[in-house]
Amino acid sequence: MIRARFAEGPVLELHGSGARPAVELRGPRASVSAAVTGRGKTWRAVVPLRAARWGSDPLPLPAGRYSLRVSADDGTVLPVDVDLPLAQLGLLRASLHDGHVEIGPPIDPAYDSGEGQDALERRYATRPLGLEEAVFFESFYGRNASCNPLAIDRELTRVLPGLVRYWSVADLSVAVPEGAIPVVEGSPEWWRARGAARLLVVNDWLRRRFVRRPGQVVLQTWHGTPLKRLALHRPGFHLRRAVAVLREARRWNVLLAQNPYAAGILRGAYAFRRRPVWIEGYPRNDVLVRGDGADVRGQLGLGEDDRVLLYAPTWRDDRDQVVDFLDLQRLAAATGTVVLVRGHSRTLSAGEDATTRGGDVGDAGDRRRPRVIDVTSYPDVSRLLLVADMLVTDYSSVMFDFTVTGKPIYFFAPDLDHYRGELRGFYFDLERHAPGPLTATQEQLEAAILDGDVEQRYLDRYASWRERFNARDDGHAAERVVARLLDQKYLTR
Repeated sequence: MIRARFAEGPVLELHGSGARPAVELRGPRASVSAAVTGRGKTWRAVVPLRAARWGSDPLPLPAGRYSLRVSADDGTVLPVDVDLPLAQLGLLRASLHDGHVEIGPPIDPAYDSGEGQDALERRYATRPLGLEEAVFFESFYGRNASCNPLAIDRELTRVLPGLVRYWSVADLSVAVPEGAIPVVEGSPEWWRARGAARLLVVNDWLRRRFVRRPGQVVLQTWHGTPLKRLALHRPGFHLRRAVAVLREARRWNVLLAQNPYAAGILRGAYAFRRRPVWIEGYPRNDVLVRGDGADVRGQLGLGEDDRVLLYAPTWRDDRDQVVDFLDLQRLAAATGTVVLVRGHSRTLSAGEDATTRGGDVGDAGDRRRPRVIDVTSYPDVSRLLLVADMLVTDYSSVMFDFTVTGKPIYFFAPDLDHYRGELRGFYFDLERHAPGPLTATQEQLEAAILDGDVEQRYLDRYASWRERFNARDDGHAAERVVARLLDQKYLTR
């Protein structure tokens, strides 16, 4: 008989009789092992509900469903026939049922419902609040603190070190920049901060019926130069989609574009015709010009001589998880590289690490076999681009970022016809303009990577691509954006 309770820490405590078992909590993006004590007749296991990833301090586990596994020495899985009701544990909330722990963000259950959110919205929409000299940041719906908002945060901190900065987070597993204040989406603090901050810097849609207050400014940085069709340009006309797009675009004061091409697309896709579009390059790409990847290599367990291949496919409208078109172990072995696999941010919550999904991914420290490291949960893709020696992608906007580095890029697109013709559609002919080989099979991709002449053959295309898309990615985009924010008096020095 196993007994259990949640305790401060936060931790899950288990007590049982017999020999000490191994106890592990396994989730789609994180797993933790328990410290088990006791000898002889009884044992006690303490399962931490925090984890350290990528060199960070321990943070609460990401929200999700975790399997609680209690195993005897002979591998027998012991039943956990105990349920625990929902408990508020400060940094998170948790419950135990049928051998699974459900972890959620630390929001009062009274607010975690449609009615509760409606009440908070009414409270902060109708209350006459003065604006606070503060910035509210959100990146990819709070899944991480990254992209253009992160780069702008860093520059604002340099220029205005005393500035109050709020970061919207899905839960407290999301690391925020030093000195910033995390606010969990949907909490009273989140509603207050979003309604009171003078400036909002976001890279995707604002949600939960946001209404700009008089004097508030929204800088929409967006999150990539588009190849695939967006918003009003997507295939098929849907009235509800069109209304939602127009309503969203009206919330923005300024739109940031990486280049003139993207500016034209975004203006049309969001009917953003009468307000300014700043063409300043992407702040997130400053690190690709001025950064040092030594710390990232250390976090990933990469040696000085390791050649790194980053595989970063985009998401698919018809599936939640990262695509599995490639045999990653085989790719690592064939190319003599360490393969980093990076799923799109939209696969972060719904998907799971390749290690969990397929079990064929090598440990970062195991040099006896080809190495593949799932970096979907790594906070900032720009720093992965910095350490990559080459990029393999399909239709992701990282293609427009990675070429800042001048390093080789390869395209693996086995579903090109389906994606281009049925799912999304493209703004230009990728086959004609791609700055690297476009392949459809693993054999073609491996051959292209091993072809010593491929870079020379694509030299002219690569140069034309950089001239068209990367002319403003000079390492100083964040400086220019922040200077314009101050010049426009969106913030006070």
